[in-house]
Amino acid sequence: MPELKLGKLPDRKPVKITIMASATLDKKLHSYAEAYRAAYGEDEKVGDLIPFMLEQFLDGDRGFAKARKVAEPAKDGPTAGTSARTGPKRRDNQPSTVS
Repeated sequence: MPELKLGKLPDRKPVKITIMASATLDKKLHSYAEAYRAAYGEDEKVGDLIPFMLEQFLDGDRGFAKARKVAEPAKDGPTAGTSARTGPKRRDNQPSTVS
């Protein structure tokens, strides 16, 4: 099987998650949706904004990023992530760039 520069695409199947939120958090989420509408002129449902808010939060958490970086090499093994032909492999969660 040939070595490709593009890594295997991640699972893109959406997963439904149900949570219970406090009344205070619900109010904040609806206020955020109103602020979003004011900023961008588009009315989005709170449920549609939450996945992007969570992803932004996780991507911006430096402690979490550091913990993941430390945990990944042990999980992947000592030689994972490199290839003699193409150099470092892309991680599944990295966006591709096209020139």
